[in-house]
Amino acid sequence: QVQLVESGGGLVQPGGSLRLSCAASGRFFSINAMGWYRQPPGKERELVARITSGGSTNYTDSVKGRFTISRENAKNTVYLQMNSLKPEDTAVYYCNADVTLWSFSRTRYWGQGTQVTVSS
Repeated sequence: QVQLVESGGGLVQPGGSLRLSCAASGRFFSINAMGWYRQPPGKERELVARITSGGSTNYTDSVKGRFTISRENAKNTVYLQMNSLKPEDTAVYYCNADVTLWSFSRTRYWGQGTQVTVSS
């Protein structure tokens, strides 16, 4: 019913930047909060940043001042601008969306994940 397609991952040197994108498509009434999570090798998935439909944001402490989450509601797309990247940012990054379907039930969907590797 709902698909989230991520793009923008890759290999970057420490101090570099990447921009992740996640576009939602399918049949739904509205998208509520959207967010980015990440899962480093051998660790659990963690919330990186989240943005509500009204634009309110929150970030995990380790990325504050370096990452910026934004969204284009007309395109059902969320972005994550990552600057001053560090090796510890290396992880698979997953997009997440809290979606209200036409049945008015709410479900969370996940993207397939995109690899971000920060290494010299």
